[in-house]
Amino acid sequence: MKSQKIPARLQAILWSSDIEHLDLDYHKGYIIHQVLRFGSLDDIKWLLHIYGENKVQNVFLQHPNKSYFKKDFYFIKNYILGLKDKILDEDDYVTSIHGKIRPRAAGSI
Repeated sequence: MKSQKIPARLQAILWSSDIEHLDLDYHKGYIIHQVLRFGSLDDIKWLLHIYGENKVQNVFLQHPNKSYFKKDFYFIKNYILGLKDKILDEDDYVTSIHGKIRPRAAGSI
């Protein structure tokens, strides 16, 4: 895997690091979750080609990342990764927006 390079098009998906400094093995959790969450179908095909379906499934199952919207989580789990029959706790994967919604100032209405 060391000889493989991350395509330049994935820099926008892997925004928190320079792709030239990412190691496909060491950073596989970050790469897999980011591509699953934000990548196109072509990006996901690249991911499955590089890591294989079993490794992507294992990272998804063994190292949940609470960054998916509910509909994205179920699409990835059920259709992309073929884990339809696997019961997962969505609290480990699904994020939601929390916090108070601040009212507008009277002058800005």
